[in-house]
Amino acid sequence: MKASRLLIPGVCASLLLLTACFQGEQSSVEIDPPENAEAVNDTANNDQTEVEDVEAAEENTEEAADMIARQLYLIDENGMVASQIIELPLLDSNEVATQVLEYLVDDGPVMDLLPNGFRAVLPAGTEVLGLNLLEDGTMVVDFSKEFEEYAAEDEVKILEAITHTLTQFDSVERVQLWVNGHPLDEMPVNGTPIGKGYSQAHGINVIQNDTIDFINSEAVTMYYPASDQENRYYIPVTQYVGAENEEEMFEAIVTSLMEGPGFMTNVTHVFNDEAMLVSEPVLSEGVLELTFNEAILKDVEEAVIADEVMETIVRTLTVQDEIDAVDIKVENKDVIANENGEPYSDPVTADFFVPSEKL
Repeated sequence: MKASRLLIPGVCASLLLLTACFQGEQSSVEIDPPENAEAVNDTANNDQTEVEDVEAAEENTEEAADMIARQLYLIDENGMVASQIIELPLLDSNEVATQVLEYLVDDGPVMDLLPNGFRAVLPAGTEVLGLNLLEDGTMVVDFSKEFEEYAAEDEVKILEAITHTLTQFDSVERVQLWVNGHPLDEMPVNGTPIGKGYSQAHGINVIQNDTIDFINSEAVTMYYPASDQENRYYIPVTQYVGAENEEEMFEAIVTSLMEGPGFMTNVTHVFNDEAMLVSEPVLSEGVLELTFNEAILKDVEEAVIADEVMETIVRTLTVQDEIDAVDIKVENKDVIANENGEPYSDPVTADFFVPSEKL
């Protein structure tokens, strides 16, 4: 349930409601020990060890139960904004939004959790003074003055990281920024306009191209896998795709996705070169049906589609407002399966890969 409160300048605690989320003594007589005395002692020791093991397992279970996976949008070694799934302490729902923002702060609690090559996006010392979720889905965020101490080249990345970190919660549609109780119409260092709020519609890691026909094109965010030596993650990239109608747009998105983002060499190309759609996409009641040739598969005989291919397609297409799930078909195959051999018997939603949550 959404609620609204006024932000009071200078208050250094969260106003808000929604910042998420989450023996007695015995005498002894000297006697000869029985032959099996050592075995008895071993049994006692084993019993004690088993008890300690059970207690340790219970403690680990309790600790695991007190943690929850959250998406934090950070900056990778190539300067791209990308999400990382990081286990954070489980908090009450009115604290989670504040929590995820605090884990974006340089020199903050995220520092011991950062994957190799990633860095936090908010300037060191930045505090969240208040949060307020309005009825229209706007999350008002009031930062301390330290927020203004960032490099100009990071300005848009900071906006994108804040926006996408908070809009992982279904209740949040856009973000409006304040500093010390005063609303910002533009970012304080390089003047990037904010207006009434910044949303996912502004894009992320936007690819600029002078040849784009902006009038007949639509900005679409696509997800491409990337990796370093220890970490596999997805980079969202906003590209412009042109089409005359909705049906053509879905096909254009899939085609563009399979071609890749071009100049970006740090993403992984997961599609086989021969893979292609064999019929037009069909949208029915929020489910988009896509039919590919067999080249979309990783293993044709076993009808296995690579997990990264499925996730790339589903995460990209379900960003579209009209699409809730994707049903992938392959010609000459009755059912396709993931890399563990589990069949995709139902359309796949984005929650399959990144669970959503409401504040």
